[in-house]
Amino acid sequence: MKSAKHPRNAPTVVQVIDLFSGCGGMSHGFLHAQPEGVQYRLLGGLDLDRHAAATYRRMIGRPCLELDVCELTKPAKLAEALAEWGYDEKLPLILIGCAPCQGFSSHRKKDQRADERNLLLSAFGRVVLSLNPDLVLMENVPEMLYREHWHHFAAFRSSLQAGGFTVRARVENLATFGVPQERYRALVMASREAARVKMPLPTFTPDQFRSVRDAIGHLPPLEAGQRDDHDPMHVTSRHRPETLNILRHIPKDGGSRRSLPPGLGPECHRRVDGFRDVYGRLWWDRPAVAITARCRTPSCGRFVHPFQDRGLSVREAGLLQGFPSDFYFEGPFDDKFKQIGNAVSPMFSRALAEHVSRVWSGVGADAPRAGDIDEPISKSISSSLAAMKRKLRKEFQPARALAA
Repeated sequence: MKSAKHPRNAPTVVQVIDLFSGCGGMSHGFLHAQPEGVQYRLLGGLDLDRHAAATYRRMIGRPCLELDVCELTKPAKLAEALAEWGYDEKLPLILIGCAPCQGFSSHRKKDQRADERNLLLSAFGRVVLSLNPDLVLMENVPEMLYREHWHHFAAFRSSLQAGGFTVRARVENLATFGVPQERYRALVMASREAARVKMPLPTFTPDQFRSVRDAIGHLPPLEAGQRDDHDPMHVTSRHRPETLNILRHIPKDGGSRRSLPPGLGPECHRRVDGFRDVYGRLWWDRPAVAITARCRTPSCGRFVHPFQDRGLSVREAGLLQGFPSDFYFEGPFDDKFKQIGNAVSPMFSRALAEHVSRVWSGVGADAPRAGDIDEPISKSISSSLAAMKRKLRKEFQPARALAA
């Protein structure tokens, strides 16, 4: 482990580098965390998306290299990047690597073509072994741990274990960490110091989950295609007349297309029973569904405002993802939603950063290993996540009954 001299009782300075940083969700959490016994020094990020990189530089205020992570497997390129970030080899390092998740996503299950984005996990593993960080953090879609994609994760895990790293993986519901959406994500932690690989414990029970109302209830109402004069991020899509007609017939506060009159709505949706969330409204007093890169579009899921006849604004999507109310997203309209949907929630990242600081200081708790994912998940994504939701609510029923 790397070490550096520091004054007695002074916090340990820990460097943080964020690969696949996107618009800065993970970096924002570490930048604004209130760590215990640790001082995070965020060095910067790396991402090929130029609009996301521009947002990162503007809102995080650190360098964001527009570079393919595969380039970092070349010693000269890695040294060049480290110099640009201002890396100090004498100080501890946390390496974050939230590789693009679209290649693993269940939305691609009908596309059997190989996705080169899955190879980025292998490249990240090689960078880990080159840099030898004190801690590795990775967030991704839970499908990464399912049977179909397990070989990618297994190869990544095996390479790190062969290099002396202890590796743990879990699937977390981010609503249990204060994010106002039920967003399930794989969390992977690795370190050569096994005692440092402790998984965070949830801090919110289902009866404490933050709701859509909590997150966006204070925002002024908008018509479809309207922009708030005081907030350029509070702007919505200009829906087509036929889309607006559908939305007017969707019951308020959680309604779905199943309530549409006969003959209303796209014919393709009337012919099948699936895609039930399409044109659905969010519930006002529940967490949102997982916010995706297409969350501005009512035809892509349950992304309609609970009471207003429109899809989400950029600001609403950002707040539901856990970004602060003054966060500005660079780039064209659709790219702003793409950045939000692909981001790590800053709320979850901050909780993770503060947990890591406590573990680093020797006082952090650890989630039970019974919840770790050591073998591929074999159930379908929908059935396994539904089971996780039922299990979570069942676990907290006795506590609610006792309180009553």
